[in-house]
Amino acid sequence: MAALRRTLLQLSLPQIRRFASARRPSSLFSPLDDFPERHIGPDDAETTKMLSHLGYKNMDAFVNETVPPKIRITAEQISNSTIPSFSESELLMRAKNLGALNKPHKSYIGMGYHCAVVPPVILRNVTENPQWYTPYTPYQPEIAQGRLESLVNFQTMVMSLTSIDIANASLLDEATAAAEGMVMSFVSSGSRKSKFLVDTGVLPQTLAVLRTRAKGFNIDLVVADASSAIEDDALRKELCGALIQYPDVDGQIKDFSAFANSVHDAGALVVCATDLLALTMIKPPGEWGADIVLGNSGRFGVPAGYGGPHGAFFAVTEKLKRKMPGRLVGRSRDAAGKPAYRLALQTREQHIRREKATSNICTSQALLANMAAMYAVYHGPVGLQRIAHKVHGFAQVFKHSLEILGYEIVNKTFFDTITVKVPSAQSLHDVSVAAGINLRHIDEFHVGATFDESVSSRNLLDLINVFAAASSSPLLSLQQLDEPDAPAIPSSLLRTSAFLPHPVFNKHHSETEMLRYINHLASKDVGLVHSMIPLGSCTMKLNSTTSMIPLTWEEYSCIHPFVPFDQVQGYHTIIKELEQDLAKITGFHSTSLQPNSGAAGEYAGLCVIRAYHEARGEGHRDICLIPLSAHGTNPASAVMAGLKVVSVKVQDDGNLDLEDLRSKAEKHKDKLAAFMITYPSTFGVFEDGVQEACKIIHDNGGQVYLDGANLNAQIGLTNPATCGGDVCHMNLHKTFAIPHGGGGPGVGPICVAEHLAPFLPSHPTMPLGEKAIDAVSAAPFGSSSIHLISWAYIKMLGGQGLSNASKIALLNANYMASRLSGHYSLRYKNSHGRVAHELLIDLAEFDKKAGLKVMDFAKRLQDYGFHPPTCSWPISTCMLIEPTESETLEEIDRFCDAMIQIRKEAEDVITGAQPKDNNVLKNAPHPMDVLTVSDEEWNRPYSRRTAAYPLPFLEEKKFWPTVSRIDDAYGDLNLICDCPSVEEIATT
Repeated sequence: MAALRRTLLQLSLPQIRRFASARRPSSLFSPLDDFPERHIGPDDAETTKMLSHLGYKNMDAFVNETVPPKIRITAEQISNSTIPSFSESELLMRAKNLGALNKPHKSYIGMGYHCAVVPPVILRNVTENPQWYTPYTPYQPEIAQGRLESLVNFQTMVMSLTSIDIANASLLDEATAAAEGMVMSFVSSGSRKSKFLVDTGVLPQTLAVLRTRAKGFNIDLVVADASSAIEDDALRKELCGALIQYPDVDGQIKDFSAFANSVHDAGALVVCATDLLALTMIKPPGEWGADIVLGNSGRFGVPAGYGGPHGAFFAVTEKLKRKMPGRLVGRSRDAAGKPAYRLALQTREQHIRREKATSNICTSQALLANMAAMYAVYHGPVGLQRIAHKVHGFAQVFKHSLEILGYEIVNKTFFDTITVKVPSAQSLHDVSVAAGINLRHIDEFHVGATFDESVSSRNLLDLINVFAAASSSPLLSLQQLDEPDAPAIPSSLLRTSAFLPHPVFNKHHSETEMLRYINHLASKDVGLVHSMIPLGSCTMKLNSTTSMIPLTWEEYSCIHPFVPFDQVQGYHTIIKELEQDLAKITGFHSTSLQPNSGAAGEYAGLCVIRAYHEARGEGHRDICLIPLSAHGTNPASAVMAGLKVVSVKVQDDGNLDLEDLRSKAEKHKDKLAAFMITYPSTFGVFEDGVQEACKIIHDNGGQVYLDGANLNAQIGLTNPATCGGDVCHMNLHKTFAIPHGGGGPGVGPICVAEHLAPFLPSHPTMPLGEKAIDAVSAAPFGSSSIHLISWAYIKMLGGQGLSNASKIALLNANYMASRLSGHYSLRYKNSHGRVAHELLIDLAEFDKKAGLKVMDFAKRLQDYGFHPPTCSWPISTCMLIEPTESETLEEIDRFCDAMIQIRKEAEDVITGAQPKDNNVLKNAPHPMDVLTVSDEEWNRPYSRRTAAYPLPFLEEKKFWPTVSRIDDAYGDLNLICDCPSVEEIATT
């Protein structure tokens, strides 16, 4: 309201009338809660002011000089891609109506998915709390100590339950984690041994993803009974690793200790997929010889959500730590010697290693990992054991009851899963579905039932009576069910070791204490609740409350991904509409929502291109051209798809070197598979020659992969198809407003031209045509529940709102570029002096003049209450800044004021007013404990007020970093006081 009052005071009476009219609905019957007005930050008056500042009379004139005319989509194309809009209340009503079409059956399907129970204190204060779901990946650890501590809790939880030396901060899902384990085994063999053994007890969706990933690395999958196959001498000579499921898909718990010894004797690695809750009762893999342990942490308080998202866990032995994919959080020290957390071993990140990387993992599933960690903190070891014993006990009662009814139980050992032999599986399913129950359909004569925490005694009885009814037996009552007196787990496989001994898992068990702990950690982190997060290429825009609400409704959150199709008509309506809307937006023919991260989308798109070439008898095409201005994950994704990367030069003005591209395309024309380009480029410009570049590739037999990381600059103005692409991925967590969650979840669906549509990813539970590639993620639609957010975002903005959002994103960036250009060197712009939706400022001059580096500016911004922009990427001396369309003019000006003031502070160092080694930038950030030292201890050539309150707005609104600057290169990286240490390597 204060901003609105200030705006009105600056306007003339006619302007006020126009302003009020713009806010007035067109009809008395029009809704008052239109979403574009809530989502797009600048109002009409602010938009006019920014246009005037840049020298334009209207938006069209600005857009014409910002987006190259030759790539603009036509009025007919815009008309054909029009998406109607809903108000916020209308959207929620439609989501509720579609949710009612999903049948709320009780599912016992298992196969790695469970109906998790989310403790309400975690649901309200983590899942639904923007202080947890809006922060960015913790690359700036001083303002991310809360979620870093929580991720250490996650890592510690995994290490303790698996009894493995070191764990990362999560991966995407169990199937892709298993694929990472396979590649890690291959790389550990020196890429010399190419056979990877997969036990028949492994989940079918995991096997499908393994097939896809193995192809890019020329790994030969051997699917067999692992315990028997390992005796084959020919296999042992070529074996790099073996994957087993513990317990297996049918529920059996096997002793793999002898198998592990045999695999090790063959010089290979043992990869074990397991269940965290089961590990509270069964012997952990680290105690019988596993080298890599992975799985899905979803049953620790993360709902099924028709397939996700679910944070995978991944743990390895000490000797493998440097080959482990994903992110690792470690404990270091700040400048004052105070313990502090930060990301460790970052030199393995794919955007640093580029084509030398063997994994393209970019984000972890931080929000889901934090939910799982909080679940373990809340329940503690005793609470987890109680849950596990109840789940196991219900499975025992079920088994015993079915044996009384005359059924044969196939697996004699189990934790939560029972496989039953039946006269007719289909007949039994007919009875169970009629009773509102889903069982696992194994084959014609076998069904399975998996229990979880959500199963009540009433549910158990209903399930047993389905089998009673199917066998024409009398129905049972609860009084007839006997409680078991001992576990149905072999004594040699019972867990005897303690777990989760650390105090954090043993003190926050009342809701009061848990609530305080959650909010204590949240108070340490900067998120969108505090200020803009102007990260270039990351698009940290508003994650609207309305779009988040349906996510946790039971009709969407508690659905198993493998239920019969007719039980999820509401979900499939939303999925189909999202697929169609994304196809309209990109100009392409078809969409796959299966890739569950942006990097996974890149990989899937390239796999589709390879399959297309193979279908045309050109499988030998394996060269991928990638310009230096492309997105950071691109080279790693290409290598994973089995392609060889050839770099393409970029000119001094930031544009692609078309002659270098032409030369290399013609040189490799017989083997050219693909060209990967990011548009607008990561240098922040719309390149005029994008269509010519795509034509060069097509003329030489290749396909164009257009990275959609920067799609937020295109919608309604241009699109990847018009630019000349054949396939693109989109980061739903960027353009389409999925929360970043402190580093995940992300979603990266792909859209393709018609000739590539037959090759989109299939899935074992929903197979597509014979040309389709195998699955790229565990669930058929990836992180299905998250699709609700982007579906809602698109529907509430509508076609016109989406276009306006892109225009304002461009305007905000160019206004910011104009304000900063007199103080900082703007690296790239077009012939009209315009940038795209982000800008790149070069700070190299300050290093030369005053020894001030990019990170000094970044840390000082923290004192002003802002998360720094993207630092030292894509150019090491630059900051990449993106304001998005969500930010108001007032917030943009506040950020610009901060940057301009920091420039003045840098000038003091240049002129010698402050020393080069002891100044307000080098010492930033300034936490409270630094500023409250005694006068004798304060030895800095500037005042405490200058450190804490350099601009007036900070006196009203101040975020305090909790630690001083953390050393980015060295430190004691003990993960936690009683866990093994990790040797650190200097970051690049």
